[in-house]
Amino acid sequence: MENILKFDTVAQYNAFNDHETLHPLVSVLDFSKTHPRQHFRANFGVYTIFLKEVKCGNLRYGCNYYDYEEGTLVFVAPGQVIGVENNGEVYQPQGQVLVFHPDLIRGTSLGRHIEDYTFFSYEVHEALHLSEREHKVILDCLSKIKLELELPIDKHSRKLIVSNIELFLNYCERFYDRQFITREQVNKGILQRFEDLLTDYFKSDKPQEIGLPTVGYFAEQLHLSANYFGDMVKKETGKSAQEYIHLKIMDVAKEKIFDTSKTVSEIAYELGFKYPQHFSRAFKQHVGSTPNEYRMLN
Repeated sequence: MENILKFDTVAQYNAFNDHETLHPLVSVLDFSKTHPRQHFRANFGVYTIFLKEVKCGNLRYGCNYYDYEEGTLVFVAPGQVIGVENNGEVYQPQGQVLVFHPDLIRGTSLGRHIEDYTFFSYEVHEALHLSEREHKVILDCLSKIKLELELPIDKHSRKLIVSNIELFLNYCERFYDRQFITREQVNKGILQRFEDLLTDYFKSDKPQEIGLPTVGYFAEQLHLSANYFGDMVKKETGKSAQEYIHLKIMDVAKEKIFDTSKTVSEIAYELGFKYPQHFSRAFKQHVGSTPNEYRMLN
């Protein structure tokens, strides 16, 4: 069985990378100053953001090419396992990494809202690709954090470091919004596949077999992380993926209600509801009348 390295503290990760620990809860490392290495997998107990300084070439999104080859950001939340694949060859990593312990942000504004940065649970292939201008902004943010780490720790250190990390993440949020826009064509293709999967779901026996459709189910079918899929649907439609699914359920329900040979309970089970009363309640919230009232009105 493959050994998985475990980094529960900033000091452990610094030691692995031959880097001095200037602050016990946060660090900015330059990979070019670390030792060469081979393939490894690691379990992170800290927030880790990799800036990969590698040339990606022209990335093709839909029918267009976009030249975002100035760097790529990959986000890892505590508890995630990642690995580097390089066919067993020794390589010298390039780029920088920001790593911080959850204790650093505990009780702060960032700590209360860290889950809003949903890109921490994106898959590696959903990484953020930077333009030249964006790359400079990211380097500037990292340099500010690094500068603060090189100063003696005082009562202002934590506040300033956390504020700069929050600024860094807010810029990443903006840049991801830009990336969703540049991927508009391919996103529309994913939305069409999502719509097709939704339609096929209710034409199959899946509602009776596995219940109501979930965001996680469709994300898996589309080979996307649930958060990336949800964020993409929200950006493209203005509705959350859950709202989109709910609207589809109600549309299918309205069609089924016209079939007077079926009771409301039978329709509820066909749609994947465990309990008919849950279906009736959801239908009334969405339509404004109960299923039976809707049937009589139409």
